[in-house]
Formats: sequence, structure tokens, C-alpha cells
Amino acid sequence: MASGIKDKVAILGMGCSSFGERWDTGTHQLLSEAFDEALADAGIEKKQIEAAWFGSCMDAVNVGNSSIPASLALRLEGIPVSRMENMCATGTEALRGATYAVASGAVDIALAIGVEKLKDTGYGGLPTPYKGTLNDLWLALGSAPAGFAQLAAGYRGKYGISKEELKQALAHVSWKSHQNGVNSPKAHLRKAVTMEQILNAPMIADPLGLFDCCGVSDGAACAIVTTPEIARALGKSDLVSVKALQLSSSSGVESHTTLWDGSYVQNTRNAAKRAYAEAGITKPREQLSMLEVHDCFSITELVTMEDLFISENGGAVKDILDGFYDADGGMPCQIDGGLKCFGHPVAASGLRMAYEVYNQLLHRAGPRQLKDPTLGLCHNLGGVPYLGIAAISILGLL
Repeated sequence: MASGIKDKVAILGMGCSSFGERWDTGTHQLLSEAFDEALADAGIEKKQIEAAWFGSCMDAVNVGNSSIPASLALRLEGIPVSRMENMCATGTEALRGATYAVASGAVDIALAIGVEKLKDTGYGGLPTPYKGTLNDLWLALGSAPAGFAQLAAGYRGKYGISKEELKQALAHVSWKSHQNGVNSPKAHLRKAVTMEQILNAPMIADPLGLFDCCGVSDGAACAIVTTPEIARALGKSDLVSVKALQLSSSSGVESHTTLWDGSYVQNTRNAAKRAYAEAGITKPREQLSMLEVHDCFSITELVTMEDLFISENGGAVKDILDGFYDADGGMPCQIDGGLKCFGHPVAASGLRMAYEVYNQLLHRAGPRQLKDPTLGLCHNLGGVPYLGIAAISILGLL
């Protein structure tokens, strides 16, 4: 019987580039920026890494959609490097590959790295997918803002929430993240905004205004993982371990049947249940110290609070307006500013979230440091609410 990976893998080191409009920086430089920090943090030589998982979703530099860009940029001589792509969960998917390799005993030390150079595509949002098996279907689904605006409508209709109350809650989500992002030196956007600015911003897809939508950035992040025993042998005393790592992919139930009412994201609930079971968490609202979630749109974060079973169904609006997810609240969410402030270089986002939790657990977060965190959850959401992927990783002190 499978027992999961709880505490079988420790993070030896992590790194993260600065996120933003990196016009003067190529993909290989972003990769090196994140990797060099992780290698120094791990305190090992590059030759000790035995395998790598390279996340890249939309970057045009890929050579035949292969892992070659990463092996060339980082000079990963003679080791297996696998390219991963799983929509917006690509970064977490790369971490899963490296983590599973170590947990299985296949390698002692593995690398997970994700990068995206989206500003060079010329698109204001995520670029249009290239021709492929599902491309025609994907294009028929419409834009991301439209898809998540439908989630807002479904949620509001189910729980009888007024348009004004929902608008206030969505604005608070964005306000809170931009307040936090001021203290994140690697974030793309580091300017606080007022509630008035958010509420009066141009509408993108009702009820989602400009500040309810995350931006597009260039960036990279990575992790080097090993076993706790090896980490201690290398002189590491304070260890952050992987408590759980779970993914859920749509089977079509949401879009092809009448079983879904449009008010939640089933994949997040699936992954959360399995992640909590793997990590031994029975009361997430009480046991978790912090959240880094996929706030591509403010409504996504709001609904995710319920899909993660932190807020009761229909209760996220009240929790948000009460400040429960603020930096000084009961469950700080996006303490680094989240996607709202970092933007969303697709393959880097999941690892960037883990980077924040890792630094918080080791008390390295500077002015945004939380008091004595012990468990942090990261959540990625790929696609749209009715056709997509959810990925959850839980990190904690060992």
C-alpha cells in the first residue's frame, strides 16, 4: 500500500530570479540567476546533481520542446534532464518529478527548475497556444478573464451574495496582495494601491477589473532536493521537507455534464483532500501557517479559500472582509504579493510559491517574515475552472 512522500524529501536549496519585464535578460540568464542562488544555498557542487526536471510551458526558446535549453544554460553535463509542461501547474510538476525521483531512491540529489520569458512574445496576456491536439477546443473556450468571470457569476448566484459585497471582497483580495508586495524585492509590481483605485479601475470582464487580474512577467525559480539523511550529512540542521504533493486533472465532468454548478473548482478540492491526507492534516484552518495560492484573478483566490477547506462554503467573502487572510490575520495568504505582484511566468510560478514558503519557514523573509510558521501550502491552477489542472504542495519543518 502506498504511504505517500511525507518527510521523505528535504529541500537542500532554493533560488528565484527577479520577476518583471526583463527585456535585457535572456531565458538562459533567468535560469542561471535562479540556479546560482539555489546552488549556493544548497552548499553543493553542480556535479553532485544527478537528474533535473525543467519546466517550460510557453517559452519560444525551446528546442523541439526538449530539455536542451536548461542543460545548455546550466551546463548540466551528462545527467538526465526532462522537460515538463502541465499548463500553469508546470513549476509544481517539475518539483513533483524531482521529489518523486529522490523519494523513490532513484537519485540522491535532484533539481527542479521552471522559467518563462513571456514579455518577448508581445502578448499582453498569455500567448495563443500553437496548433495541437486540443488547440481548437482550447480556443473555443474563450479568454481566461471571461472564464473566471463566469466562476464569479456562479459563486454569487449559488450563495446569494450581492454584486456590491462580492466587488468589495474581490477588491480586498487585490489590495491585500499589493500591500504585501511592497516588501518583496523580487516582485514585478511593488507599489501599494488603494481600495478606491481598485474599485474605480477599468472593467476587464465583469466583475473583474484591472486590479483583479494578474500581469505577465519573465522569471525563473528552482529547488534542489535530497533526502533528509543526506541533507544532514551535508551539514544542514534546519530542514524544510515536502509533506505532500498532489495534482488533479479534469476528466470533463465539469464541462460535459450537469454535475458542476460553476461555483467552485473541483480539481482543487480533489488535490486538497489527497494532500491533506498525505501530510496528516485534519484541520487545515488551524494547522496551516500560510498560503500561496494561484491568484490569477481575485475570484480565483476567493473561491480557492473554500476549495482548500479553509473557509466554509459561502464563507470566504466574510473571512476576506474580516481580514482573516491579511498579513496580520489568522491565515496570511500571498504574504509576498502572489501572482498579483509577481506576475505569472507560467512555468516559474509554482516554484516561486514554494520559494516563499521555504524562506518563511527558515525565517529568511525579511520585513514580510511571519511569526514562527510551521506549515505552508502552495496551490497552482491551470486552464479554466471547467477544464484544467490543480496542483498542491505542502512544505513544513522537519
